[in-house]
Amino acid sequence: MNMKPLKGQHHVSAITANAQKNYEFYTRILGMRLVKKTVNQDDTTMYHLFYADERGNPGTDLTFFEIKNAGRTYRGTDSITCTFLRVPSDESLLYWKKRLAEQDVLHEEIREANGKKMLFFEDFEGQRLALVSDQNNKGVKGGRPWDRAAVPPSHGIIGLGPVMLTVSDLGSTANLLTEGMQYRRRGEYSLDEDTVVVFETGEGGNGAEIHIKERHDLPKQRPGRGSVHHVAFRVENEDELRKWVRKLKELRIASSGFVERYYFKSLYFREPNGILFELATDGPGFEADEPFEQLGEKLALPPYIEDRREEIEAKIKPLDTTNE
Repeated sequence: MNMKPLKGQHHVSAITANAQKNYEFYTRILGMRLVKKTVNQDDTTMYHLFYADERGNPGTDLTFFEIKNAGRTYRGTDSITCTFLRVPSDESLLYWKKRLAEQDVLHEEIREANGKKMLFFEDFEGQRLALVSDQNNKGVKGGRPWDRAAVPPSHGIIGLGPVMLTVSDLGSTANLLTEGMQYRRRGEYSLDEDTVVVFETGEGGNGAEIHIKERHDLPKQRPGRGSVHHVAFRVENEDELRKWVRKLKELRIASSGFVERYYFKSLYFREPNGILFELATDGPGFEADEPFEQLGEKLALPPYIEDRREEIEAKIKPLDTTNE
């Protein structure tokens, strides 16, 4: 089957217990734009919030499900343990270190690893994040920050960088990536005494890398607020996605099959260590039901659940996301 390589990260979806605080952190402190306020299509009693660049270009989305009773996360292996966010330059990291300190955000010192400067930090629920400089990046291009954001566009977040996995069996995940998903093993680097193995796809670069650590001394993570639910990778269009549906069947990997998400089309499956992967199409995008200027301001519902709006709105707490 003639398959095109995956294009890189599409989005990362995580868990929050407080949509209001989450909105304030990611828009007012991190300067990302809320491009879609909707609900989890599999459980419409919870919000699904999408933060991204100015219009939610593929590869720029960090999304959150609000699970109000989510307990704490017990960190461990076989999980997504850090989401990198791209910023334009090394100078941007200096801006961000000062900003995070001023906003009392838990953060580390700027460091260099894998030939890039990066800055690790956590949100108010312990969500593990890192800013990575795009200064020496070659490969997938970043997005474009919203010009009305709380952060100057010259230092704004321009998309997802590498996604870091911590697994108990590197070999099985590496085999799926290289033999099944057409990734290339690009090298490795050291981080806090751990060896991190780098895999890349498509054009490569910050927007198309998966970084993996193998740990045998940790229990399996018990997820809660501040954990990552899944990572999605970019597929060009629906035709390509349907090829992946067939390919996973050939590989005897259980999957969801084709799923309609309205803003994109999806396919879900678990890699050998149990981490949930998604493949998602680049389009149609978030302007399918809202104009660019009003993205994220109102509760958006795909046409196939719009007739349930009254019931859905009755079960979720209002969240004011009007652009100021």
